Amino acid sequence: MNVPATSVEDLLLTADRLIAGHRLRATQAGRHRGASLALRTALEIAVDRTLEAAVPGLALTTTRAKMLCLRCYTVTNTARRANAVWSHLCLGCHYHQYEIGPTYDQVRTWRAEVGELVEILMS
Repeated sequence: MNVPATSVEDLLLTADRLIAGHRLRATQAGRHRGASLALRTALEIAVDRTLEAAVPGLALTTTRAKMLCLRCYTVTNTARRANAVWSHLCLGCHYHQYEIGPTYDQVRTWRAEVGELVEILMS
């Protein structure tokens, strides 16, 4: 897996810009879903790098399986946090006509959590 080192940081910056909404013509709901997708992708890349360093080829499995394997290669609490925020982000990314979508406060909380997890996983 050859993802540029700056891609995670770029994704986090993209999420920050979407949350802030500066000079964007997207709706608030669209920005929140977009930020959720950027955050989820950043977290998935950090998890992939952690697993690939531990067991080459493990990052090629499904993300659900990766989240289950993560607890074997990092601190249990970190794996639990990653799985929880990843699950929330998955829900926040998907559009359902009968759901409001993630709120500003939810996305800000997810951003803080993903930022901390990325730092832990990639250190």
